[in-house]
Amino acid sequence: MKILVCIKQVPDMESRFKLNSEGTWYDEADLAFRMNEYDEYAVEQAVQLKEQLGGEPEITVLSMGPDRVVEALKKALAMGADRAVHVKDDKYYQKDPWQVASVIAGHAAGQGYDVVFTGMQSQDRGSAQVGVTVAELLGFGCATTLVGFAFDAGVITAKRELEGGSKGVVKLKLPAVVTCQLGLNTPRYPTLPNIMKAKKKEILVQAVSELLKEAEVTGTGGMYPPAKRGGGIVIEGEVNDQLDKLMGILKEKTTVLRAA
Repeated sequence: MKILVCIKQVPDMESRFKLNSEGTWYDEADLAFRMNEYDEYAVEQAVQLKEQLGGEPEITVLSMGPDRVVEALKKALAMGADRAVHVKDDKYYQKDPWQVASVIAGHAAGQGYDVVFTGMQSQDRGSAQVGVTVAELLGFGCATTLVGFAFDAGVITAKRELEGGSKGVVKLKLPAVVTCQLGLNTPRYPTLPNIMKAKKKEILVQAVSELLKEAEVTGTGGMYPPAKRGGGIVIEGEVNDQLDKLMGILKEKTTVLRAA
């Protein structure tokens, strides 16, 4: 069995964000980066599947981006992946979900992967489109937002989180793509011996142009912070006086809105 895990390196969500000089993306200069949280569940589930099958599957972890994404790849290798693929692309943020999925499918085509694990979505963009698009491009079955995973006799039993908090169960034959959600598992911390072993594991570097040929470069026209809202109004006094003041304010605002 061959397993592919797709990961993304994203800014730490506790960082203070500011726009870059072009106003088209965030400035990365002073940001701390980490592996996308949902992708950690994907790596962990792939490693658990390998352990279940006696270590027989080979796990490849793939990430697209600039040189810094190697750190995320090394963490995945230390968690238990066997090899890594770094699709080098300094303009990764100009790629829309279809193009990102095309890059992944371009690598996966002909490689004989049986299972592709991805996170449900990335924390910086949150489109939740890449995993399902990879499945479409490869012609694989797909289940999304997994909170439960089991494998037996070539069949995946996937428990999915549905709207309203309910759960649904589907079965998938291989090959398949699954996207992983919070609650699926508890990602392991890489141990020092495994961190040292990861340094010797292969990281294949590919240019994005090798996998995405003649692609139209997309981009963001502009990004703008939300407009600042005015301060709230504190109404003081007795309850009846407060109600009278509130009704007066609402009538005044209604009159302004109608006039506009």
